[in-house]
Amino acid sequence: MSFYRRQVVSLFGAALFAGALGVVPARAQGVDLAELAKPGPLGDKIQGSETAPVTIIEYASLTCPHCAHFYSTVYPSLKKNYIDTGKVRFIFREFPRDPVDVGAFMLARCAPADKYFPLIDVLFAQQQNWAFTRDAVKQLLTIAKQAGFTEDSFNKCLEDKKLAEELRSVGRRAYEKFKVDSTPTIFINGEVFRGEMTPAGFDKALAPLTKG
Repeated sequence: MSFYRRQVVSLFGAALFAGALGVVPARAQGVDLAELAKPGPLGDKIQGSETAPVTIIEYASLTCPHCAHFYSTVYPSLKKNYIDTGKVRFIFREFPRDPVDVGAFMLARCAPADKYFPLIDVLFAQQQNWAFTRDAVKQLLTIAKQAGFTEDSFNKCLEDKKLAEELRSVGRRAYEKFKVDSTPTIFINGEVFRGEMTPAGFDKALAPLTKG
């Protein structure tokens, strides 16, 4: 185990959640919209128009294969057809499931604000290269350097205990308040959809909400 790997494990402790995977898409009872709308201590990362008729909130994990699949096969059409056209306001929230997950999210938060989503995209696209390796932190350093980090800024980011706890708190609140226990979990105007959504599934869910 490398020094950086030991550092991350020591800093973050045990995994936050088991994170059930492979669930069948399902709809469940909605939640308190006002409570759901409250951002975490780091603020929300948002794409799309503030006046969009639909708000989608996704809780995702960077080490979740289903989330990576969502970002490679579903998210592009969602962004093109709904987010970029002003129909959907998309809020991405961190739901870290394990220590490496926390570290990856920390790097995204340490990056300049306009680099957050591009770095998230890269982390999902290269998930197999870092998330499941014996030395994930070394692989994350390679990715971080491509995003403009130096080794010093990389280490400084991962040593930020306050940032780590703030990220954990987003996941804890989702679990305690909204019963989020798997990733991806998606809320569409407060109604929860668990499991993998397809482009056709989004079209069906959004059609009655985006008319006119």
